[in-house]
Amino acid sequence: MSDFAGMEDLLQDFLQEAYDLLSDVDNKLVDLERMPDDRGLLNDIFRGFHTVKGGAGFLNASELVTLCHLTENLFDRLRNGELELTPELMDVIMAATKGVRDMFGELGQMVMPQPADPTVIAALQGALSGQMPGAAPPPASASAPPAEPVPAKAAASAPPGSGGEPDWQALHATLTGQPAGAAVTQGELITKAEAAPAPAPAPAGAVAPVAGDPPGTPSPFGRRATDRPGGQPTSARRAEERGGRESTIRVDTSRLDQVLNLSGEIGLTKNRLTSLRADILAGKNDSETLHALDQAVSQLDLLVSDLQNSVMKTRMQPIGRLFQKYPRIARDLARQLGKDVELVLAGEETEVDKTMIEDLADPLIHLIRNAVDHGVEMPLERQAAGKPAKSLVRLEARQEGDHIVLIIADDGKGISAERIRAKAVEKGLISEEEANTLDERQSLNLILLPGFSTKSEISDVSGRGVGMDVVQTNIQKLNGSIEIRSEPGKGSVIMISLPLTLAILPVLLVLLGDQPFALPLSLVREILPIERERVQEVGGKETLVVRGEVLPVISLARLLGWPLARYPEYGVFMQTAERSFILAVDSFAGRDDAVIKSLEDFRPKGVAGVTTLSNGQIVLILDMKELLADLGQHPDMAASLRALAAA
Repeated sequence: MSDFAGMEDLLQDFLQEAYDLLSDVDNKLVDLERMPDDRGLLNDIFRGFHTVKGGAGFLNASELVTLCHLTENLFDRLRNGELELTPELMDVIMAATKGVRDMFGELGQMVMPQPADPTVIAALQGALSGQMPGAAPPPASASAPPAEPVPAKAAASAPPGSGGEPDWQALHATLTGQPAGAAVTQGELITKAEAAPAPAPAPAGAVAPVAGDPPGTPSPFGRRATDRPGGQPTSARRAEERGGRESTIRVDTSRLDQVLNLSGEIGLTKNRLTSLRADILAGKNDSETLHALDQAVSQLDLLVSDLQNSVMKTRMQPIGRLFQKYPRIARDLARQLGKDVELVLAGEETEVDKTMIEDLADPLIHLIRNAVDHGVEMPLERQAAGKPAKSLVRLEARQEGDHIVLIIADDGKGISAERIRAKAVEKGLISEEEANTLDERQSLNLILLPGFSTKSEISDVSGRGVGMDVVQTNIQKLNGSIEIRSEPGKGSVIMISLPLTLAILPVLLVLLGDQPFALPLSLVREILPIERERVQEVGGKETLVVRGEVLPVISLARLLGWPLARYPEYGVFMQTAERSFILAVDSFAGRDDAVIKSLEDFRPKGVAGVTTLSNGQIVLILDMKELLADLGQHPDMAASLRALAAA
């Protein structure tokens, strides 16, 4: 059975708070590295470890208590001036926070954490006893509590040394597998420990081992540790079954109060409408009654709109909760690469749909890693170019109208559009003729193609030609777009534009005959008439010149496999990450904010979802990327419409 039988909800509450607290500690550690004498930061970090230790003690997670207690002692010495914060000591602390996070992962699987890495324990004790290289021994009158003994398991495998003193060369050999005689600093060995990949999570359906069993030992109880006694799944198990998504959300009580108040107002308006309906059925249809009915309907429309907005706001979360993990990631990668990089955050209070925040995590990690690895130069290279040795990477969020804009900018070497074109031709991603027709914006967008990379050597950081195409795919799934700007020698900017929420999508309704279709408004740049005499054929394809730019004309009927009854009269100037084009349609039915209904059991290719108009008509929301990828391969679209209408 679970190590936490009967305490599952308490454990989940602890983990939710502890993860946030540890992320805040990570950020403060990055700040402390720049301002080592800031007593406010030292006190905040001390309190963070103390709080986690208290919760772990209540849960009897003794190994987590031990690790937090040692780290807490370290910060007590630092804030009392008994230790000096050196780069080597900061590496020890960073390794300890990684150990705490790993233990949180074990707790999330409902098992007691295993002992911390003995090399980390030894490093902490060496720092506390003043035996770490570069650390002064504590004064005789030190009032800080003594360091807690190493647990039995850790002591058994602790590196050799005289009188318990850590042997830093042996620690390095233990972590990296390199000869113990290799020249290395203690800071390097801890950095390598942090860079080591975390153990892969057990596959779905696997049986979790019991704490203390050797790796691979199945649970004698024949079920996962995330199962509650009696077969009731825990919240961790439920999240796993949904693909790792957390089902809970924190909502400000004032927002819930607003929803409750609006619900009450709607109830009163409903009663008013019921009374007016009874009067009208009784034959009372004078102008005063009809005017009262009109007012009640208008009031209900306003209240429902306000309620919809209020409910949507309960899904909104500050993006700072996502941003707070990135300074540590940027710091660790920069140190691994020998660069000096500061990640600056802005707009952390900007609110985004919670489901969108979860889907943004991986793309933003890709972009930040790319900025640190590809974008910024080595310190000596920067100084030779007249730049400060320290590089700046900026991660910003802001709201612009009904969209959220994310900006990842660096002050590095920038991107040469000419080099990008040449590399794409070299890799066979485009032809030389195509490359000659691309402007600077289109050339920079080649970075988003699958398999594109300018790295000549493969490393564990980048250079395998994956990353940016994954970023683009994930952003497009969120109905967003990416724009890349760069100036060689000055830096690069990547702008991501996203809708405020995934539940409501602004769309443009276009018509083929009498059948409406919805296009995401974020892709629409302009609406213009199509004059047949202005359409020209280039390479056997119809094109239209719009303000000097030659754009292909693509018929929506052709995309959907519908018969072309007459030549389209209107065009929609659309722009995706890969291309710009004119979508030819018969007419328009206006703009709408579509409430998206996903298609889980039945999803025709080229359809992102459906929405329903006020007259009850079902409208398909088109996925332009899929339609363009399989141009003209959707002859079943009419059948799909009939099937959806019947459903």
